[in-house]
Amino acid sequence: MKKSLETWRYPVILLCSIGISSIGGWIYFIALNLIVLKLTESALAVSGLYIVRACSSLLTNFWSGSLIDRFNKKNLMIILNLFQSILIVLLPFFSSLVSIYALVFIITAASSMYHPTSMTYITKLIPIAQRKRFNSLRSLLDSGAFLTGPAIAGLLFTLGTPNMAIYLNAIALSLSACITFKMPNVEAHEKFDRDTENVSLYRVLLHDWQMVIRFSFKNRYVMMIYMLFSATIVLMTATDSLEAAFATQVLALSEGQYGMLVSLAGVGVLIGSLTNSAFVEKIPTAWLIGMGSLITALGYLVFTSSFTFLIAALGCFLLSFATAFANTGFYTFYQNNIPSKIMGRIGSIYGFFEALFMIVFTAIFGLVAEWMTIRVVVVSASCMMLFIAVILLLLTIQRSKRSYYQGIVSSRKQ
Repeated sequence: MKKSLETWRYPVILLCSIGISSIGGWIYFIALNLIVLKLTESALAVSGLYIVRACSSLLTNFWSGSLIDRFNKKNLMIILNLFQSILIVLLPFFSSLVSIYALVFIITAASSMYHPTSMTYITKLIPIAQRKRFNSLRSLLDSGAFLTGPAIAGLLFTLGTPNMAIYLNAIALSLSACITFKMPNVEAHEKFDRDTENVSLYRVLLHDWQMVIRFSFKNRYVMMIYMLFSATIVLMTATDSLEAAFATQVLALSEGQYGMLVSLAGVGVLIGSLTNSAFVEKIPTAWLIGMGSLITALGYLVFTSSFTFLIAALGCFLLSFATAFANTGFYTFYQNNIPSKIMGRIGSIYGFFEALFMIVFTAIFGLVAEWMTIRVVVVSASCMMLFIAVILLLLTIQRSKRSYYQGIVSSRKQ
């Protein structure tokens, strides 16, 4: 028992750091929207924040993996958290929309780098046997942050101003950096790839992109699962962009009813995460990915095909409930099948295409919704999502592919 607790010491500390950072991120996200809205009194200016964040992620993912894989992950996580914290503290002192956009662009770039960095660090820190449990607990923390972050932000707005919420996020990021400082240095004795140190940036990036392409062709099954899961994420994001318009204009729900739908989705995420944490060890990783994605897609189809509040609520709850299972399965599959020494480049370059397609599909869905109807767009997207999820399920449950879901990474070709 004592040995078991000892093996979970650092994973629990890391989960605390992730939880604090996630809650702070939600508080910052909501506060930033209110600050820009108060400054400009323009909904278009708030929409501009989303465009700036998307463009920042796109441009950062293009090259960041090359830096991540050549840098100590623990040190980089600390630097990125502290860097974001300093810039966030500066935000309330700017009154120009352009300067706020510029700061948000840089903050988002640091945040985009942090995700693949932390994913690599987690993979090196957490033993294979503990990864599925760790990822289920991480999903639980993310769902908790999804509920508590906006609630804390609302309380802070009542007691003070959005600036107070901004400062709280800066404190959360600093605290997360301090916690990370106490974590073990899993790369203390590792030698990083320095072969490209005296080569031009263009050649470094070209070399790394070619390496990712080679890995993808040599490990087609791994990257096929990755791309199919990413495709569902892209379609979900593009569909979510029309969610409010669909609920209020097509279903004719009041603002109060729409608020209830959002709250119900939050409850679904929390209950799904709790259920996932309780039973995750009994469910094979392949089924977590396949069935989780399939039920999520079915939830979207129920929601977008609904004509009443109750059916829409059922769809929202279903899709939110299943997300935790799909994410836990995918993260575990990713950690077990992507070599940690190239994980930064794989995650960033594939993240680049995911961000690109998110922007493209969101724009296409918006334009088509103007020409046709919102319902046609969201139902079509849900059907596409369901089709991809069925393929994903069939691919994941193949008996011949069991080794991919048991942490056997030694055979993966690089």
